[in-house]
Amino acid sequence: MKHIVVLGSTGSIGTQTLDVVRCQEDMEICALAAGSNIVRLEEQIREFHPKKVAVWEEEKARELRTKVKDLDVCVLSGMEGLLELAVMEEADVLVTAVVGMIGIRPTIEAIKAGKDIALANKETLVTAGHLIMPLAAEKQVKILPVDSEHSAIFQCLQAKKEIRPHKILLTASGGPFRGKKKEDLEKVQLEDALKHPNWAMGKKITIDSSTMVNKGLEVMEARWLFDVKMEQVQVVVQPQSIIHSMVEFDDGAVMAQLGTPDMRLPIQYALTYPDRRYLSGERLDFATLTRITFEKPDMKTFYGLRLAYEAGTVGGTLPTVFNAANERAVSKFLARKIRYPQITEIIQECMRNHQTRKEPTLDEILEIEQETYEFIESRW
Repeated sequence: MKHIVVLGSTGSIGTQTLDVVRCQEDMEICALAAGSNIVRLEEQIREFHPKKVAVWEEEKARELRTKVKDLDVCVLSGMEGLLELAVMEEADVLVTAVVGMIGIRPTIEAIKAGKDIALANKETLVTAGHLIMPLAAEKQVKILPVDSEHSAIFQCLQAKKEIRPHKILLTASGGPFRGKKKEDLEKVQLEDALKHPNWAMGKKITIDSSTMVNKGLEVMEARWLFDVKMEQVQVVVQPQSIIHSMVEFDDGAVMAQLGTPDMRLPIQYALTYPDRRYLSGERLDFATLTRITFEKPDMKTFYGLRLAYEAGTVGGTLPTVFNAANERAVSKFLARKIRYPQITEIIQECMRNHQTRKEPTLDEILEIEQETYEFIESRW
């Protein structure tokens, strides 16, 4: 029996993880964590019977304790709650499906405790990859990617485990504004940005996809996951979201992973690795698939992607600034406090204002995160 802890169980990746577990007889949920959606969390508790759950706010935790007082479950709160879940003795795998840098500390503690990580929280490697990957190697734990693109790369490399990739071709759908120019983005409203053409995702990542900042974060994540340089990761727009990513080898051969845009596939592969199991749902029909097209990303209009390459190449604390600035800017856009183009403008201004520190500690990373938030609040 594989025992699983899910951080972010009420979000898009979290609920789809539970969809996968629901169909597996040899998997069991031992703990769940959510932000504030205690209605959905209660439903999950009653179905999966975890021993422990955590909610970010203590007030919500108190409310949940009342709701589930008839059940044998321990309700925790805050970062301390997440950390307790991450190191549960019976847990085999930690699924990090939380959004933002909140996932760093639980991931580090889980690795120290010898837990494998099913990684959906890209911010962890973007900001602390230089800490996470050496620690995972030292503790001999697996970092199993859940993002569709990184899972695709991981799958392509399974046949060539001993051979390093020459280039990673990271695919992007282009989002809802593919083909638009900078002046067109001035008119974008929140409702427009939340309409992704191919994927059903949470609000924050949907906005990130529309600005292509998400792809920039994925480039930085790939740099750490697959031990390559930033310039070895090339973004290619593949509008149909059929090819999820590709790997080019030294001899010019290219391997690609194809599939329907269904996040359950990479989630299940991470949880069953190295095995493959049947997964219900729509399949690719090559007899009716009319075309697969490719484009170069427009880094002039969507310059958040260019800024990500800059942040990842410079390294140190600059990726933390990039990520923190985007988190706060997207939050403000979702609250209708800034215009859509200001998301990337804020990221650029924060990066220009920052003096980069090399090889930051975890405390320094978290300090820079807060400094970035404070800078934004003082200006916007």
